Amino acid sequence: MLASVMNAGTNQVPEAAARAGTAVFQPGKLAVDVLAADHSNALPTPPIPVLIAAPKDAGTYPVVMLLHGFFLQNHFYEQLLKHVASFGFIMVAPQFHTSLVSNGDTGDIDAAAEVTDWLAEGLPSVLPKGIDADLSKLALAGHSRGGHTAFALALGHAAKKTSSLTFSALIGIDPVAGTARSAQLPPAILTYEPSSFELSMMPVLVVGTGLGEEKRNALFPACAPKDVNHRELYRECKPPCYYVVARDYGHLDMLDDDAPELVTCLCKEGTECKDVMRRTVAGVMVSFLKAALGEEDGDLKVVLKSPGLAPTTLDPVEQRVA
Repeated sequence: MLASVMNAGTNQVPEAAARAGTAVFQPGKLAVDVLAADHSNALPTPPIPVLIAAPKDAGTYPVVMLLHGFFLQNHFYEQLLKHVASFGFIMVAPQFHTSLVSNGDTGDIDAAAEVTDWLAEGLPSVLPKGIDADLSKLALAGHSRGGHTAFALALGHAAKKTSSLTFSALIGIDPVAGTARSAQLPPAILTYEPSSFELSMMPVLVVGTGLGEEKRNALFPACAPKDVNHRELYRECKPPCYYVVARDYGHLDMLDDDAPELVTCLCKEGTECKDVMRRTVAGVMVSFLKAALGEEDGDLKVVLKSPGLAPTTLDPVEQRVA
């Protein structure tokens, strides 16, 4: 189905399709519950605490696991999680150990693999009655350093994998793979060769920010430095892959408004309302997930052909399927 997104040509999107496509940038029709899963309420117990956003309406839904960024909390993404879930997805957001000292990403990669292993038995134990997870349609997403974690997990860098589950789609939200080309986050995944990622034809979406590679001031380095950010990760993806950049927003602008300033002050921010950025990121994710997991590519076609319909400027917008 994703191949048809590219093969449809470059004709203008019909007005009715454009209206439908822009609907992804507003919350969907489904009401959403947010649940916490930990040792107190889940059997088997998840290896680390997990935040879940799931539709309230009875049904069977695809699952998306979202990995948070460096020194962040999973609940900082609650509005983003709820927006995507409102279109019929179960969102699972693990909480990694947070520390300002980083010796690599191996621990988080292994923890994410363990949460993946937990999903088959553990997720049904915490979902409300009538809400079922379709783990044959499982996507992996990550923001910032969590983007590196997601790509590394998808590339097979976990120490062990006992689950039979496989990921069907991958999303990097302003992913960061280190502080410089010469200082990649271990395990180093970037080769600086185009189309070098071996992801078994898994469709990939990379969402970047225009301000992420700019310093907020002279005291702080850029939060998404050149050579290790969204641009290079997209370059190393094999088709089918999709790439959009929110030109006027920064690295943390998709977080909830109540994310502490102690965290958000580290990165350059856009000057416009952050709700616009959250709805843009969530809407692009929904359009991609509907195409990759649900074989409904109409919204993705609209986003790719008419990016001006998004709430904020998307530039560049690129795609490769062959």
